[in-house]
Amino acid sequence: MLSELYGPRTVVTFVEGPKFCPGADNHPIGRAAILGNESHRSGNHRLRHARSSTILANIPLTTCVLSHAVQTAHLTVEPPPVSQSRVPLWQIVVLLGVLAWLYAPVLTHLVGQWSHDPNYSHGFFVPAFSFFVIWSERDRLRKLPLEASWSGLLVLAFALIVLTAGVLGAELFLSRFSFLLAIAGLVVLIYGWNHFRAVFFPWAFLLFMIPIPAIVFNQITFPLQLLASRAAAHTLPWLGVPVLREGNIIQLPAMSLEVAEACSGIRSLMSLATLAIIYGYLLETRTSIRVLLALASVPIAVIANSLRIIGTGLLVQYWDPDKAQGFFHTFSGWLIFVVSLVLLFLLHRALQVFWNKGGARA
Repeated sequence: MLSELYGPRTVVTFVEGPKFCPGADNHPIGRAAILGNESHRSGNHRLRHARSSTILANIPLTTCVLSHAVQTAHLTVEPPPVSQSRVPLWQIVVLLGVLAWLYAPVLTHLVGQWSHDPNYSHGFFVPAFSFFVIWSERDRLRKLPLEASWSGLLVLAFALIVLTAGVLGAELFLSRFSFLLAIAGLVVLIYGWNHFRAVFFPWAFLLFMIPIPAIVFNQITFPLQLLASRAAAHTLPWLGVPVLREGNIIQLPAMSLEVAEACSGIRSLMSLATLAIIYGYLLETRTSIRVLLALASVPIAVIANSLRIIGTGLLVQYWDPDKAQGFFHTFSGWLIFVVSLVLLFLLHRALQVFWNKGGARA
């Protein structure tokens, strides 16, 4: 090893004692020399210089005294750069072109439904918020290593199967959901599973931009209609308004109120749930409170819609039945939605106070 460092005819001599070589005992080679010197002293101290002279008499020597800096230096070995697998760019471009061609009709119809269906007008905000979350996490995403996985092709293949089933079965939800699967497959294929886990929240939030299937929509709206009409029928008599409820129809002395599908609260429920998630992400850092705010949006929306029907019944009874229709009906919907946001804010403040007190006690 020494011959490799200093040449085949070079001998390294260590000056004995800390006076000349301070720190030599901390160096691996210095420790070996000191141990060797001690063994010479303990074995045969008198013949030490004679043996050295006999062995090195006819050999040209290059004497090298290790300095304190060399003895205490630490060699740092840089690890080899980690190879990051990448998918060829031309393959990515071709794949994106094929997916754009396949999903162009699906996305066009989806945007059209956002524009014409008031129940899903919040769909425009969903992809914008997802892009915002990814942009705000861009520094953390850059630090993740690229681990492109060919298993993303399996996810893409499954997405195409779901798309085919949705198109052939005329099921819009399946064809639209397959678009999210295709996005997941692309992320895994190009960046890897570690990146997909990092962007899972904005990816999952995209589900709110897809209208739920009609069969599920009907199963949700009718119970909401009954719940709102039942709440109004139990509350209005306490306010001096006699009622008779038949299903989702409330019979008042002046007129009949029908809690139709549009008045079921499904619109405010879906919009409020979307805004509750956005609100929790922007204004709260604790995951537990974020989850509670998202879950609380459901009862808040139901309560707000029941208040809307109760207010309509009071307006019919004590003012004018004609005022319950037209402008007031539309304005009350916006007003109740603002009330829902206020209730969500008050709930957030109450949860913050409760959590802070609990942390102070702990």
